[in-house]
Amino acid sequence: MSQTADHWTRAVQARLSARLLRDDPRPIAVALSGGGDSIALLRLAADWAGEAGRPLLALTVDHGLNPDSPRWTAFAREQAEAIGADWRGLDWTGDKPTTGLPAAARRARHRLIADAARQAGARVILFGHTADDLTEASVMRAGGSTVGDPREWSPSPAWPEGRGLMLLRPMLSTRRADIRDWLEGQGASWLDDPANTDPRFARARARTTLQGSASVSSSPTARPTAPLSVRDGGVIVLSRDTPRSALAAGLVCAGGGDRLPRGDRLGALAGRLTSGADFTAVLAGARLDANADLVLLMREPGELARSGAAPVALQPGVETVWDGRFALTVTEPGWSVAHASGRLSALSDADRASLQPLPPAARAAMPVLIRDGSGDTRLAGEGTEIAGLVEQRLALALDTTPHEGALDLSTHGAQPCNDLFSGAELTGSDERSEGSRRE
Repeated sequence: MSQTADHWTRAVQARLSARLLRDDPRPIAVALSGGGDSIALLRLAADWAGEAGRPLLALTVDHGLNPDSPRWTAFAREQAEAIGADWRGLDWTGDKPTTGLPAAARRARHRLIADAARQAGARVILFGHTADDLTEASVMRAGGSTVGDPREWSPSPAWPEGRGLMLLRPMLSTRRADIRDWLEGQGASWLDDPANTDPRFARARARTTLQGSASVSSSPTARPTAPLSVRDGGVIVLSRDTPRSALAAGLVCAGGGDRLPRGDRLGALAGRLTSGADFTAVLAGARLDANADLVLLMREPGELARSGAAPVALQPGVETVWDGRFALTVTEPGWSVAHASGRLSALSDADRASLQPLPPAARAAMPVLIRDGSGDTRLAGEGTEIAGLVEQRLALALDTTPHEGALDLSTHGAQPCNDLFSGAELTGSDERSEGSRRE
């Protein structure tokens, strides 16, 4: 092994050791496309997992976008099984969009991988992004793309499939060329996706622009921390000088969605905050109320009402994520969950009193249970488990859980609710039970 290869492979192993638990029965998941970067990551992760006493699970997504994709999937399976990892193939089925295909494929890939990882009991998924990916993302943004920088340690962008899951990218400081040299020295083979050189796609154009460049970014931009806190009902408290990245995370978490706000709208909102003005604004499904004393983020009930969403039926013993903000499980059939807007008057005096401390908008956006056919409307009660997802999701987004072991300090993807739901079985939820490019 050359000195260069010895340096970066040791660095990758060190990052795995710093972020992951040893001697834990839960698997470490690896996103395996069959491209060079993912093959290198698979091999390095297998070495680390074997020494650390951890099982390894490789997950491969067939996007169905190329006639050769079944062959690529079979190759990925062979590579995973050859180093002793478990393997699972995942298919992106259904209609494909005619525009925005790379972004849609990327979202589908994250959803499928997150869902499979959670089902297997994993809490960390390894991705093979490199220093070149950081530089390509910068070039893409200069050309008008909204793609962000991949971070070494970040929550899964899939929601709610990725709740409680972290992504680890241990090769972000490594050049792709160095990885290929190492693979060749190992006698390893990999796949090259033709989409990587297709000028129809922004990443391929960025790669062409950078071809032959000797300089790449070695690390993503640091994310500033912010003193955000979560109150009852998923209401977030923040300061007027909250950094934009933290403000964006707060908006998405409070709104329960999975799409970050557009940069221009986020910038305008941040500017209004720093101006000191009192105002109310709605962005990314969240409502921001700012006055001289306090700035609060919460779900915007008007958007819930305007969506016309029907009550969601709850199946006994099956956890249902509602509005991206709460996870509910009932023990009896015949219940549905809906938003409280327009239904508050149907609640008991005791239920309304328990909601009274919340801001009016937050009250209207809370979940209520409806007994099918009877009109019985109530907050979660006996025989119901309800967990709030906002607090844990925000904590992961703001880098307050720096390694896998820190995830043990809270429930897996959810926080137990408090006395808002009087009489409820307030337990947490324990889940232990760019497209198709190949690097």
